[in-house]
Amino acid sequence: MDKNKLFKRQITLSEIGEVGQQKLQNASVLVVGCGGLGSPIAVHLAASGIGKIHLVDFDRVDISNLHRQVFYALEDVGKPKVEVLSHFIKQRAPFTEISFTNKSMTKENVFQLIENFDLVIDGTDSLPTKYLLNDACVIRNKPLVYGSLYKFDGYVTSFNVLQKDGSYSSNLRDAFPEMATDIPNCEEAGTLNSIVGMIATQQVNEVLKLILGVGKPLTNQLLIYNSLENTQLKMRLKPIILKEKITKIFNTQTYIDAACAYQNPDWQIAPEDLKLKLGDKNLLIIAVLKDLKLPFEVQKTIHITKFDAEKIEVDFSKTYIMVCQRGFNSYKATEKLKKKYPTLEVLSLTGGISSYK
Repeated sequence: MDKNKLFKRQITLSEIGEVGQQKLQNASVLVVGCGGLGSPIAVHLAASGIGKIHLVDFDRVDISNLHRQVFYALEDVGKPKVEVLSHFIKQRAPFTEISFTNKSMTKENVFQLIENFDLVIDGTDSLPTKYLLNDACVIRNKPLVYGSLYKFDGYVTSFNVLQKDGSYSSNLRDAFPEMATDIPNCEEAGTLNSIVGMIATQQVNEVLKLILGVGKPLTNQLLIYNSLENTQLKMRLKPIILKEKITKIFNTQTYIDAACAYQNPDWQIAPEDLKLKLGDKNLLIIAVLKDLKLPFEVQKTIHITKFDAEKIEVDFSKTYIMVCQRGFNSYKATEKLKKKYPTLEVLSLTGGISSYK
């Protein structure tokens, strides 16, 4: 295939040309998270001619993903996202070397994963992972293109970019020094299809500007866009929390969500134990997320954001089983019921539906 024909529309731009296209070909990027942000980011970057892309994600395609993760199909449900997305890209980007890691990003593997790439892209919806990526990129002097979502709002910026004077631009801790523990992810709060795509392409735009050296990257400022009002503002950031302090934080931080760090084993039921109890008339199963692909029947569905123990009439002769996708929200619901009714038998399905084989 003729490379110049494939990228003709980009090469035609005087700001890019053949020299700029070769810069893209020589670039390598790491895309962490292959959901609503990460999947379109990876596809657009490959289509733009990025030479090397590595995908990192532990998750599998779920039916609830498809309304916003448009590069997955119904037939992909249950398959690892990184495998499906990698195959999709290979069919369309012959000059991109695509690879993947089908595991979570953790403190133990983060340096190994970011080490060989020019630029890191945050496409995750996990606050602990966002702080982990930020801190690791600061320590290893890697630029990080950040994106996040909350309902109808989107946030995007380029962190830790080398400046002309040899210093580095602001990082996540300059905007939000401490990791919040009460902000729901998109699974809990919901998100609109359009804002996901908008923020993803904004991140792509940042990556291309940084690699090509054109335009003005979003450094030392956080772009906040609201899709309902079509409004945006830029919040100024100042580099204050520097590498030395972040290195100390990294050495002591676990990067585990405090809300999920400890789950009482007495309030949980293993998937194999639940299988043995299915059909028991004294069992009452409640799903705390909508549109779960369930391998068994549930008696109720109460979304975790509307789960109010005060309004639930309970039957003390029943054993209540809370279920969600991965076991985090079901445990939150279990805690709420146990706090209101300490003697009620309430159990959370360990690992959620994802662990139920």
